[in-house]
Amino acid sequence: MSRHLRTEPIGDDDATIARALGSLSVSALTAAVVQITGDMSHVRGPIRPREFVQNEFQGRLSEDEQAALRARALTAIAAWRDAGCPPTRPLDPPLIREIMDWIACEPVPDDYAAMYQEEMDLAGRNPRALPVAGTPAHDRAELPVLIIGCGEGGLLAGIRLKEAGIPFEIIERNGDVGGTWLDNSYPGARVDVASHYYSYSFEPADVFSEYYARQPELHRYFREIFDRHGIAEHVRWHREVERAEWDEVAWHWLVTIRGPEGLRETRTARVVISAVGLLSRPSIPDLPGLDGFDGPVFHTAEWDHSVDLRGKRVALIGAGASGFQVGPAIVDDVEHLVVFQRTAQWMAPNPRYHERVRPGEHWALRHLPGYARWYRFMLMWQSSDRLLELVRIDERWPDFPHTANAASAARREVFLDWIMRHVGDDARLAALVTPDYPPMAKRMLQDNGSWLRCLKRPHVELVTDPIAGVGPSSVTTADGQRFDVDVIVLATGFRASELLWPMEIVGRGGTALAKAWDGRPTAYRGISVPDFPNFFMLGGPGTGLAHAGSVILTTECQLRYIGDAIRTLLAGGHRAIEPTRAAHDRYQQALQREISTLMWGHPSIEHSWYKARDGRVYVLCPWRLVDYWAMTATVDPDDHQVS
Repeated sequence: MSRHLRTEPIGDDDATIARALGSLSVSALTAAVVQITGDMSHVRGPIRPREFVQNEFQGRLSEDEQAALRARALTAIAAWRDAGCPPTRPLDPPLIREIMDWIACEPVPDDYAAMYQEEMDLAGRNPRALPVAGTPAHDRAELPVLIIGCGEGGLLAGIRLKEAGIPFEIIERNGDVGGTWLDNSYPGARVDVASHYYSYSFEPADVFSEYYARQPELHRYFREIFDRHGIAEHVRWHREVERAEWDEVAWHWLVTIRGPEGLRETRTARVVISAVGLLSRPSIPDLPGLDGFDGPVFHTAEWDHSVDLRGKRVALIGAGASGFQVGPAIVDDVEHLVVFQRTAQWMAPNPRYHERVRPGEHWALRHLPGYARWYRFMLMWQSSDRLLELVRIDERWPDFPHTANAASAARREVFLDWIMRHVGDDARLAALVTPDYPPMAKRMLQDNGSWLRCLKRPHVELVTDPIAGVGPSSVTTADGQRFDVDVIVLATGFRASELLWPMEIVGRGGTALAKAWDGRPTAYRGISVPDFPNFFMLGGPGTGLAHAGSVILTTECQLRYIGDAIRTLLAGGHRAIEPTRAAHDRYQQALQREISTLMWGHPSIEHSWYKARDGRVYVLCPWRLVDYWAMTATVDPDDHQVS
């Protein structure tokens, strides 16, 4: 049985099971009972969820209604236990669809239902494995692949290639797996996508202790999967790819790697997969005098754990995603905290943001067939594409561009109420932390109130005037204020639009990818580029998520496309594959037209990491998740040329 479907036998008595069921989502519980019994009457009875509410997962059912469903579930689970926990039979797709509609409290559209069924994989068919099973094993063995990076994308590529019997090598600049979740070890670092969705679809997600896992646990998750799949023998640690050049005579890539002590070597590969992602190179601000600061200065992605912040005066430059997490995590230790905020951020109220997973849910994830899968469905459904409409531009809207449309205005009122509930009568602070742009036009942050509570502490200052310069022991703003500090923490994000930098990728005819892009990165489906045969990207331009979803879902979609490209090579006896120039340009024009309908690229939105130097957005995916899932299902032969 596939690992993501395995459960442990139940040996608990009825009272223990009842206690566990008391803290579960009754919707996912009922769906799991149908999995166990095959009895659809559990979802066809008079008790039905009334409304799907984010982070509630009880369908707005009353306490009595929930109790009735839990009691019926207890009877079914106890009977299954007493029968020896026999294997369950997969549900037919129409029945799965009926349960989806029951949980969602509305009909789930056909395309979404297909995507969710593939993601849940209740039959254990591993639908996203590379589709190369029918190709000769000898040909697969003659197709070496080089993967750049061993974060979540590089690890996934290694797992899938190993399954397919295709030789591969991973080049990783660090000494361990994890990528983002190895580098970003700053205090408070945690994922802002629900942990049980921010995980591979084919692996169990019962290991997380919090609903939004912290960095050490996420790193441990990837490390355990790395070990379990035996990827270590394929990795070369502490090495960086400096250059990859397509050899038009030999039909392969020549890859220059810098290793320890600066030693260089060259490798060859038929296929190169970049898995460095969008957010791997820190952005260091050009602040006058920063190099002359006497105390420690470090970026959140390069946290200096040797620095003890206790009793220190700390300047936190940046109040975006990482600063938002660092501040509350260090506020109890420092003597004084000065937060330099360039732009206020919208916060989505989420009481689960720092919560621990309840013991009953741990029990269900490990013992109840289907519970983890249906819980994952609920997380996907609540993180659905309807949020994209919040940033859809309606220039006729009277409050535009303060809000983007009627839905945006309604959401803004919810967020404003959240802010006022936490800042109380502090009108100055309320004004400083209230954005002047529509919700979701910039990065949305998950919040349980910790950020605003941090800013209200007596030893914390929030500064919104621009920084003019840095002295040996101070930071000075444009209005002349001087703040004496001992440590500077740079929460200033990443060089998102400079994809692949500082690597040199040179394609056909000596074309350098960085020169071809010239600060405007583009790719067909965000994955491949004309004149760069057999070169693919995970987390490439136009794939960043800003409205919903999990990057692991899109990575699995991208690798599915790469797998079909590899199948095309093997099945046709071809040497190389790449998108046509016409297909690439057509895709980019469509992508930019779609982005132009959204607030992300609107001229009124300033200081956004989404934007490149020319003010346009190249890194984000404007498509619905279900559309991108469909786009990456297979390689369209009309859009590609093979050699």
